[in-house]
Amino acid sequence: MSASSALTLGSLTVETPVVLAPMAGITNAAYRRLCAEQGAGLYVCEMITSRGLVEGDETTQKMLVFDELESVRSVQLYGTDPVYVGKAVEILCADHGVAHVDLNFGCPVPKVTRKGGGGALPWKRGLLADILTAAVGAAAAYDVPVTMKTRKGLDDDHLTFLDAGRIAQETGAAAIALHGRTVEQAYSGQADWDAIGELVEAVEIPVLGNGDIWEAADALRMVEETGVAGVVVGRGCLGRPWLFRDLAAAFAGDAVATLPDLGEVTRMMRRHAELLSEHMGEERGCKEFRKHVTWYLKGFPAGGELRKALALIDSLATLDVLLAELDHSAPFPTAELGTPRGRQGAPRKRVVLPDGWLDDTDGRDLHVREDAAEVTGG
Repeated sequence: MSASSALTLGSLTVETPVVLAPMAGITNAAYRRLCAEQGAGLYVCEMITSRGLVEGDETTQKMLVFDELESVRSVQLYGTDPVYVGKAVEILCADHGVAHVDLNFGCPVPKVTRKGGGGALPWKRGLLADILTAAVGAAAAYDVPVTMKTRKGLDDDHLTFLDAGRIAQETGAAAIALHGRTVEQAYSGQADWDAIGELVEAVEIPVLGNGDIWEAADALRMVEETGVAGVVVGRGCLGRPWLFRDLAAAFAGDAVATLPDLGEVTRMMRRHAELLSEHMGEERGCKEFRKHVTWYLKGFPAGGELRKALALIDSLATLDVLLAELDHSAPFPTAELGTPRGRQGAPRKRVVLPDGWLDDTDGRDLHVREDAAEVTGG
């Protein structure tokens, strides 16, 4: 089955309508390169803060790194102040050659929503419009498309996604991505694809669907059921960068699905650690790789001691020795297909918001102080 053609985001064309969701500590330059080696798509940098960028925050600068073969630079920006966001977009376009900017209005983490950021911000429709207007205006001179990512709303009683879509369209955003969960749900339960379809019907700009895409077949099903112009893939690719190979094949009309044996997975693990080491230095790169071990080996036979040792590697040489101990002929654990990966957790008991946040839905005169070092995603 072949789904739609390329994804068009303003001046940018993405041949395979698939976007790698920014994930803090995951989607660095090395991982984006690894995924891009598997298949076509749009690979978005880890989220950075507009204030951090404008003020030259060291952590922010270190995150804004691109691979030498990364021809299309895409960055997700967090912001709660239109002035900071506008200035940050200008810097990204003028100084960093960025070809696409995505604004994060979907993060469910309490320390973000407590300050009115992330998934809390779309409740303030006026403030949302001002931020988008500032971003789109700053990017226009460089012909760089601006998109936004959001959730259904704060909870089932405070939905914002339809208003967010309208505002995105009115302010000139090139597309809107909807994660079919509320802030209250965080990453628990099932994503509401019906809401994604409802947004597609409500707006004329492209809608990207996010939530519960664990296999390439899920992406095709989402397109078929909701009419989205493309899909956003997050947790489904953890420990499975070859998912982008499957997605490229699926959207091209090829039913290929990758079921690598453990030998192929170990080669992918080695490549990942190698790329991290190239970008960060071997010691730090190996430390960064440790968090990926559990995801790569999920469902495969590997003893507890070996898994523990792999999660403590400090050099590529050590990694090579340990990977050699795995049974490279072990087949892919098909029971893992279609199952959730990464964080899930339980719904939040309540959404943490600034005092009086729900009192009005405008917020244009509100001054929410940004955290320069916020690095979570949504």
